[in-house]
Amino acid sequence: MINPRDYFDVGIQFHGHKCPAMPLGLRAGAAAMNALGVERSQDKELVMVVETGDDHAAGCFVDGLMTVTGCTYGKSNIKKTYMGKMAFTLIDTKQQKAVRVQLKAEFFGKMLQSPFVLQRKQGVLPQDITANITDPLVEGVMNRAEEEFLAISPVFNYHFEKAKGTFDTDLCAVCGERVFVHKLQNVNNEKVCIPCAEKQNK
Repeated sequence: MINPRDYFDVGIQFHGHKCPAMPLGLRAGAAAMNALGVERSQDKELVMVVETGDDHAAGCFVDGLMTVTGCTYGKSNIKKTYMGKMAFTLIDTKQQKAVRVQLKAEFFGKMLQSPFVLQRKQGVLPQDITANITDPLVEGVMNRAEEEFLAISPVFNYHFEKAKGTFDTDLCAVCGERVFVHKLQNVNNEKVCIPCAEKQNK
């Protein structure tokens, strides 16, 4: 069983400030992993599709998800769909199984009325909000029963085909920078990087 508390300190350090949304990501990610019976992703054993966008609280939530699951943009095993939902699907690529987790609507609505969020709306930076406001909310998230705030789907089959990685590169004929070959464009029978190709097509 994955215990989200084991990842709390590194999550705060990685995220940069203490807030309720990052721990929500820790809790939700751990719940998904425990539903699938999987460990933290070392490479691409897990893939995550998150339905968030660029909203502030959503970003904090995703940092918690990345911390606990090991799904990161560096490993290319996380993808945003920009649907504006506090939800995600976690995929076990070995067993071809997945689970979808979302914050319950009523719970999240109440969170957005918290003193922490009200101060954020007034422009106060999260790191400047006093501990007497932040700490009870964070502890509330970490201690709350999952069924109070998470909707966890049954595990379902998910066909996932791993993309083959590439280690091959070549030089752009225009700017001379080294580029992974699958991103080079053919322009006038020359291998050209995407920015140079776009300039030539204007």
